[in-house]
Amino acid sequence: MRDNRLFIPAIYCLLSLGLVILFFVNLTTGSIDIPLSHVKASLLGAEVENRVWDVIVMQSRLPQAVTALLAGAALACGGLLLQTLFANPLADPSILGVSSGAGLGVALVMLASGGVVGSLAATLTVVAGALVGALAVMALIIALSSVVRSNVMLLIVGLMIGYITSSAVSLLNFLGSSDSVKSFVVWGMGDFSSVSTQRLPYFVVMTLIALASSLLMIKPLNAMLLGERYCRNLGVNIKKTRVAILLITGVLTAVVTAFCGPVSFIGLAVPHMVRLMTGKANHSVLMPMTILMGAVVALLCNLLTTILGNGGVLPLNVVTPLLGAPVIIYVIVNKRKIAYFN
Repeated sequence: MRDNRLFIPAIYCLLSLGLVILFFVNLTTGSIDIPLSHVKASLLGAEVENRVWDVIVMQSRLPQAVTALLAGAALACGGLLLQTLFANPLADPSILGVSSGAGLGVALVMLASGGVVGSLAATLTVVAGALVGALAVMALIIALSSVVRSNVMLLIVGLMIGYITSSAVSLLNFLGSSDSVKSFVVWGMGDFSSVSTQRLPYFVVMTLIALASSLLMIKPLNAMLLGERYCRNLGVNIKKTRVAILLITGVLTAVVTAFCGPVSFIGLAVPHMVRLMTGKANHSVLMPMTILMGAVVALLCNLLTTILGNGGVLPLNVVTPLLGAPVIIYVIVNKRKIAYFN
């Protein structure tokens, strides 16, 4: 039997090391390979020989790597929250319709602007549209949660809302101009590089606030593993906890979707990776490790979009299923052998 006192810290160390390595590899790798020594000099603000490389590192690759790190952490955290809330290993933000709600908000903004989203003001308008759309869906689900007591039925309701919003998005694209449709299609492919240095502070602040809020849910999440009766005996307000989880997940998903587009599989697969690695259901272990693993996986996916692009950059959602789908297939095949919620 393995000694968890050493095993869990060892996983943390490996993931942290992987995070640092992948972060710097993302800064050095691209259509132009930049030496690590030059990257270090740029990050430290030292004098550099090649100003073009300095601009590439500081204005393009650094914001992209930071965005990937935080977006992966946010999506993985949101997936863990929903999987525990619904006691369903296949729950993730897209199933609740949150991603579709964000997509509807973006489609409305792009239709109104004719697809022009280059400026900071236009980008923030798109972000606001995505946040409004995602939070509107979350508000509807939260309102329905007071009527629909069953978590399984609430999950189905969220799925139906997602279908309705997806239908509305399809209609808007049919009615929109060619420029707005093209912009929306590109946005829908997912992209960590769309967050510039001007937009990065907004993304970082909103994501970190939502992630910090999720860490406050560790004790209620552990109580929920014991069932509703035990939750009440432990003094946990189930209704308020469920609303808080839905709200935090909505914000995490809305922020990432607004800035990066809908990113598939990270929120669904990463929590399972962590459970399989640790064999734990305790969220004091799962939550921080899922956040760390999400960041590692997102950085890896971002790197693969460059390496496999053969001089270009692949859409993000071309790469994420290659890593996430095998994990989900394994979970489905071995569901009876894996204890996730006890």
